[in-house]
Amino acid sequence: MNQPASTRAPGRFNLAALFLSQSLATGATTASTVLASLVMSAMGREAWVGLPSTLVTLGAAASAGAFGALMLRGRRGGLVAAYLLGVVGALVGFWGAWQQQVLVFLLGAALVGMSQGGFQQARYAAAESVAPSRRGFIIGAMMFASVLGSAFSTALSTPLADFASGLHTSAEVVGWLLAALFLLLGAGLTSLWRPPAQVAVQEASPQAASKAAHVPISHPQVWPAALAVAVSQGLMVTLMSLTPLRAHNMGMEHPAIAGLVTIHIAGMYGLGWLTGPLIDRFGVRFGYLAGAALLLLAALSAPAGRLWLAPSMFLLGLGWNLGFLAGSKALTNFRGAQGKVDALAYLTAGVGTLSGGLILNRFGFEPLAWGCAALSALLLISAWYGGLSRPAAAVATDVAAD
Repeated sequence: MNQPASTRAPGRFNLAALFLSQSLATGATTASTVLASLVMSAMGREAWVGLPSTLVTLGAAASAGAFGALMLRGRRGGLVAAYLLGVVGALVGFWGAWQQQVLVFLLGAALVGMSQGGFQQARYAAAESVAPSRRGFIIGAMMFASVLGSAFSTALSTPLADFASGLHTSAEVVGWLLAALFLLLGAGLTSLWRPPAQVAVQEASPQAASKAAHVPISHPQVWPAALAVAVSQGLMVTLMSLTPLRAHNMGMEHPAIAGLVTIHIAGMYGLGWLTGPLIDRFGVRFGYLAGAALLLLAALSAPAGRLWLAPSMFLLGLGWNLGFLAGSKALTNFRGAQGKVDALAYLTAGVGTLSGGLILNRFGFEPLAWGCAALSALLLISAWYGGLSRPAAAVATDVAAD
């Protein structure tokens, strides 16, 4: 029997609250941490321009597991706490940048990174609100919502610059103040969200939370998804971070490089409305295989020449989307492992950018790209061991057994 509209509406509102919150969070990131290197440069710390991004990644890696454990006893409370931590971090970052206090600014970047380790897990909250057969669609749709947040933040660039001139500073500095506002709105929207009844019952049970927390990454249904999420994140962040430098060394101007980043973001999020349903229809194995193929093509085409940079950046984003989304869907049945896997993914990204920079400096871009191409084959292992779907009851039995 179909439910009346009055019964269905709260569910739609719940998802809308989560989607809007994530969209605002992406807008906050676009307005602040993406341009953190420019703030460092303006403060006369050219040698440290990559440090804020590193601290954001390390902060997320350090906090994701703790937030994941916290959310076992209350997904909403954990998400709101993450957003509020981001508000504090953005305000600290703004004050440090405005007052030319480098260490204060870096502290703000680290706190914002720690908040990301929490609020990025909202994709699991959204997935829990729908049937398992539609979870790929919901996670993909949330990715697409991120494009809207980034576009909204970019659209505010002119009034942001006007406001910044009144404070005798730059738009990049005031962007941290805008990020605080966006994250505060995200906290307010998330506080209005209510988990599904079955999830609320689990969160109210200390025994259920304790049992879920002990599911290890080595669980046979978890580690293939963890591998796919970590490899997709690591390869994407590494090439995304270092390809613009290669473009600069090839003589490309700032507007063209900014265009490459825009194309990459479109690949990451713009087709989430399509990739999610495809994974629902064909299974997570399809996501792993397609993600591996696209990441391979992205890595091999990146060194091919100037004309290949834009297609490579788009394929890199789309390959990440498929591998990351498929792994995330596979993890929706294992609440206790979600934060641990996200922590692993952020750590992999941090190691990738650090080692990638060293390889680039010593050997050049081509060996770096070839290494990334070889590592993309790891998603084939995920497809081999984790691609077979199993009934939810069987998965639940495995979790209880652990």
